[in-house]
Amino acid sequence: MTDRKPVVPSSPRWSGSDAALRAVQVAFDVETQVIDAVRYAALQNRLSPSDQIRKILGLPVTSKPVRPRLTVTLSDDDYVLLAERFGVPLGDKRKIKEALHEALINFAKKKFKVTM
Repeated sequence: MTDRKPVVPSSPRWSGSDAALRAVQVAFDVETQVIDAVRYAALQNRLSPSDQIRKILGLPVTSKPVRPRLTVTLSDDDYVLLAERFGVPLGDKRKIKEALHEALINFAKKKFKVTM
C-alpha cells in the first residue's frame, strides 16, 4: 500500500492556466542604461516592460492591458502618514484612496500638462 494521492485531472475551467504554470520567468542583469531604454520604449509603445522585451526578442506580444492601472503597496504606517497629509480620517481608506487618485492626476497635470 502506498501513501500516494491519486492524480486528479485538471478542471476544464483551469485548463488555460496549464501553459502559464509551465512558463518560466527570466531575469536579466543588465546595465541601468539598458533597463532605462527598455522601460522608455515600453512607455512610448504603451506596453509593459515585459511585453516590450517580448517585442524586442521577436516573440508574440499580448494586446494592451484590458485595465491599465498603477499600483502601490501601502502599509498601515503609510495610511497613517497619508491620512495626516491629506487631512482625512485614518479609518476612511476610501477617502485616502480618492486623495491619492487626485494627487496622481495633479502630478500628471503639472508634469506633463495633461488635461482631464
